[in-house]
Amino acid sequence: MPHAHAPAAEASSATVAADVFDAGAPWQLHPQVSLRPEPFGALAYHFGTRRLSFLKTRRLVDVVEALAAHPDALGACDAAGVTADELPVYRRALASLAGSGMICRRVPPPEGTVAARAAGTGSGTAAGTGT
Repeated sequence: MPHAHAPAAEASSATVAADVFDAGAPWQLHPQVSLRPEPFGALAYHFGTRRLSFLKTRRLVDVVEALAAHPDALGACDAAGVTADELPVYRRALASLAGSGMICRRVPPPEGTVAARAAGTGSGTAAGTGT
């Protein structure tokens, strides 16, 4: 079972190395993962793999929760108040979470779908404009 070191969440040998983790890519909490707030941060439980990880700081929880609302992991870190000096530690934590499947790359919706138009990525007419 993975355990965490502040603020990182340690995973198995499949962990994505921090130097390989693409913090400039869009990420999100895996759809099968639930976060349970705890005094130390949060527990992350993956319902598909039955893995449990500990997010040992509130700021790491804030970063993970902000992933889906930002274009990339760097934006989520910035929004959570991670400083430039702290960034390498958070990159390692996110790499560990990616390696254990707690977070995953966010894939844009297919072109032309309602979700793509809502996200501003699809083609077609703008909703409500008649164009």
